[in-house]
Amino acid sequence: MLTLPVVALTKAEFAPFGEVIETDDVTPKLINEGFARRYDDLARIDVASEGGDVNVSLFIGATRPTPIVIRLMERHPLGSQLFIPLNDMPWFVVVCTDPHDLSSYRAFVASGRQGVNYARNCWHHPLLVARDASPFVVVDRKGPEANLEEMWLEEASWLRVVPDRAA
Repeated sequence: MLTLPVVALTKAEFAPFGEVIETDDVTPKLINEGFARRYDDLARIDVASEGGDVNVSLFIGATRPTPIVIRLMERHPLGSQLFIPLNDMPWFVVVCTDPHDLSSYRAFVASGRQGVNYARNCWHHPLLVARDASPFVVVDRKGPEANLEEMWLEEASWLRVVPDRAA
């Protein structure tokens, strides 16, 4: 079984798959009489296709056995899907351009202060957390049409991610 190298999540490396959500390079606006900072335009939420609307959810991720075996990929053909962690724990992102092409897979470790916004039609693995009961705010599409396509991989194409090897 092929082991995916895990690299640090950066905006440049992740750009083909969507957006990295972080505030390091964003100048905040002071609001609430200067007692709060507001970071605007962190992501482009793309959900309006086919009559879709914004859905804001809370996901609670559970850890998986290690090494993590990648058997399933999913994508959302009608809208983007944004994940923002609510704890300060690393988590993992696995994406690809073609689930049948093992060379197209990428694995990233995100800090607990980084989120991702998967672009519409981006193949990605469901949520992968490093700590049990990790909470995430998720912004995605709701509407009359199905916005989930899953692809189960044949066992010969399974991949693994070893969290210990994270950058």
